[in-house]
Amino acid sequence: MTTEATRSETERTAPYVPDRTADRIADLARRRTGAVTPGRSRRRGEFGARERIERLVDAGSFAETGLFVRARPTGDGARRPYGDGVVTGHATVDGRPVCVFAQDSGVFGGSMGEAFGEKTVALMDLALKTGCPVIGLNDSGGARIQEGVASLALYAELVRRNVQASGVIPQISVVLGPCAGGAAYSPAITDFTVMVDGASHMFVTGPDVIETVTGERTTAEELGGAHTSNSVNGNAHFLAADEQDALDTVRDLLSYLPANNLERPPEYAPVEPPAGDRLDEVVPDRLGQAYDMREILRAVVDEGELLDVQELFAPNIICALARVEGRSVGVVANQPMHAAGVLDIDASEKAARFVRFCDAFGIPLLTFADVPGYLSGVRQEHGGIIRRGAKLLYAYAEATVPKVTVVVRKAYGGGYAVMGSKHLGADVNLAWPTARIAVMGAEGAVGLLHRRELAAAKDPEALRAQLVAAYESTHGTPYLAAERGYVDDVIAPRETRAHVCRALRALHGKRAPMPQRRHGNIPL
Repeated sequence: MTTEATRSETERTAPYVPDRTADRIADLARRRTGAVTPGRSRRRGEFGARERIERLVDAGSFAETGLFVRARPTGDGARRPYGDGVVTGHATVDGRPVCVFAQDSGVFGGSMGEAFGEKTVALMDLALKTGCPVIGLNDSGGARIQEGVASLALYAELVRRNVQASGVIPQISVVLGPCAGGAAYSPAITDFTVMVDGASHMFVTGPDVIETVTGERTTAEELGGAHTSNSVNGNAHFLAADEQDALDTVRDLLSYLPANNLERPPEYAPVEPPAGDRLDEVVPDRLGQAYDMREILRAVVDEGELLDVQELFAPNIICALARVEGRSVGVVANQPMHAAGVLDIDASEKAARFVRFCDAFGIPLLTFADVPGYLSGVRQEHGGIIRRGAKLLYAYAEATVPKVTVVVRKAYGGGYAVMGSKHLGADVNLAWPTARIAVMGAEGAVGLLHRRELAAAKDPEALRAQLVAAYESTHGTPYLAAERGYVDDVIAPRETRAHVCRALRALHGKRAPMPQRRHGNIPL
C-alpha cells in the first residue's frame, strides 16, 4: 500500500510532465530553443550550420526535420545533444523545392554518429521520393570514433543513397571545412562539388598519417585544398572565394537544372541575341595561331553567360552550362588557348562526365570542335589514354538528348569522331568555312603519303609546299564531309546562333529509345 510519504517522494523524483496544454506548449518552446541553440561555438567557418542553410535557401522557406533526434548514448555522462551534429530539412531555392543538410562542426566536430547518419539518409530518401535536388553542406571530422562500426555503416548507407539518386535527382556537395577519409567519397559520387578557397580540404588520408606511413611531408592545403581539388586532380567543380560565394554558386547552378530526370530544365524568357558579326574575324588565318573559344561561345549563348564547370582542371576543354533562347544547354568545346585544344586523359574524363550528366537530366548538348586529335606520347599511353579517352566516345554515343555540333577549325582523326560527330549520333552538324575535317593535318599527311617522292626530289621543300597546298585545297575544307552528309550545312560564322537556335527548336521534342538493358559498361 502506498503511503502519503512514498507518494510525495515519487512526485519529487519523477520527470516533469506538464499537465495543461499551455504548459506543454511552453515545454515545446523550451525544448525547441534548446535544440537550435548551439551547445558550443562553431569550430571553423564563417557561418554556423543553420545560418549556412538560411543564406542558401529562400527566406523563411526552411522546414527542419529530425530536430529532436538525439545522439545515441555511448557511456555514462556522455553528451547527447539534439540534432546530433547535422541539420536536415527541406526548403525552396528561387521557389523550387530542395532538400538540404548542413553538418555542424560545433557538435562532436561535425563527426558522423548513428543518429547523424540516420537523419541524413532519411533526408536522401525524402529527396528521392519527392524528386527534388539534394544539397549537402559538408564540414565534418569524419566517422565518430566512440560510436564505432555504427558510424561506418551509416557512411555506407549514405553512399548507397547517393548511387540510387545518381541520374535521378541533382546532387550538389559544398565542402566548407574538412572532408576526409570515408566522408570524401559521398561528395565524390555527387554531381557537383563546390569548395572554398583557403577553408576546404578533401582527401582520403591526412598529412600526418601520410608522413607516418610514407615519410612524405605535405600540408592539408597542398594535399587536398580547394585549389588542388579544382586544378590538379579535378575532384571539385567550382572554386569559391568564401562561403557566401559558394552558396551563391549553388543557387546559380540550380537555375540551369531540372528538379529530377523526369522534368525539363527550367525555362526563362528569351533574350536578345548577342552581336555575332565579330565571329567572322575570330579564327586566325594562320592555322597554328591560337584564339579564345569562349569568345565564340559568348556570341552564341544568351547574354554571353557561361557557368564553367571544372574551369581550372583540364583547361584544354571547356564544359559549361548556358542558355539558348531561355533553355538550358550543356556546352562542350575545345580550347585552342591551351595545348591547341588537344584531347588528353584529363580532358576526356572531364568532358565525358559532363556529357553523361547532361544526358541524365535532359540537357541538350552543344559542341564546338577545334581539335587536333588525341594527345600522343609515352606518358599518355602508359596513363591509359586508350581506355580513359574512350570514355568520351562512350558518353557521346550513349547520349540521347538533342546534340548539335559546330566544327570551327581543326577536326582531325579521332578528335573529329569524338567531338559530337554524326557517327556518334549527333543530330545536326554545322561547319564554318574555316573547318578542316581530315584524318590528320596537311603537313603530317604529306610527310606520310609522299615520303618517297620527297626523299627523291631535288627541291623537297618546294615539293612539300606544293603537296601541302594541294592537300589543303581538297582535305583541308568541310566540303568533302558535307558531300557525304556528315555535315548538314556550312555556315558563315556570324550566322551561328541563328542556326543553333533553329536546330535546338527542331530537336526540342526528340525521342531516342535505347535497347533495354540493366546498364552499359563504360570503360572505367
